[in-house]
Amino acid sequence: MTLVSVVFDLALVVATMLATATLVIVGPRQIAAAIRDARWRLEVCLLPLAVLALVLFIRWSTVDVVIRLERRVLGNNITPQLFELEQLLFPQNPVTVLQTFASPALTEFFVFVYIYGYAFLLLFPFIAYFALSNMDDLSTLILAFTANYAIGLSFYILFIAYGPRNFDPLLFEPLLYDVFPQSRSLTNQVNQNTNVFPSLHTSLSMTVFFLAWLTREKYPLWVPVSGVLAISVVVSTMYLGIHWFSDVVAGTVLALISVYIGRNYTVRGINRSIRSYLDSRFGDRGSAGQQ
Repeated sequence: MTLVSVVFDLALVVATMLATATLVIVGPRQIAAAIRDARWRLEVCLLPLAVLALVLFIRWSTVDVVIRLERRVLGNNITPQLFELEQLLFPQNPVTVLQTFASPALTEFFVFVYIYGYAFLLLFPFIAYFALSNMDDLSTLILAFTANYAIGLSFYILFIAYGPRNFDPLLFEPLLYDVFPQSRSLTNQVNQNTNVFPSLHTSLSMTVFFLAWLTREKYPLWVPVSGVLAISVVVSTMYLGIHWFSDVVAGTVLALISVYIGRNYTVRGINRSIRSYLDSRFGDRGSAGQQ
């Protein structure tokens, strides 16, 4: 199966899931009203969307530079330390424990959740929060996602870490590619095998769940749906041999930090804070130089 067919299949399945969830959780009247007032809603969220797009563009456009920097300049491979830490904390590695329950049905479920469920989990909140009467929750979501990517990518530059399947294929099963080998063409386009610590699958999924809990009065049904999906995604990353338990813990902490940033700051507020800081540091020097 080619990359185009994989992407088409992914888009078709996720679009079906999004349409169903929109009708059931948001409701046709609310989404219709949001579409009629789409212009002002987009204008309100334009700045945080632009910042998120910039972070994603920087990530995409600097992949080769980042790889050379992390491997040839910094070279901090922490994979052995992650493995030794988990050997010290647990009588048996959590990934190994999960994989002892492996079965064809369970593996297919976690592969579906890891690929399709994860994409749905990240996209649906944009629709749900866009349909609300104000855009505060959507702006929070966008800023929290931006923080996830910015902080996570900083860690990927600083630390090289390989997942269990790449660290020791004899000890840990690479179940994702065993069951769904065509996914390799997709994952190779959007990720590197050293992008492990922290787990962005975990951090972004848990960010969605934490925000669902904080907005539970607006979409009560979304809380259990997002909770089950987020936890399933987290477990799938270990079950499939992609992430260590340490990556999952770090990803959950990153989610909490990102939600805090999203809830307590805005892009304009951060910009004002940076300007104020720069003025306080360099403004006085400029004034002194003119005297």
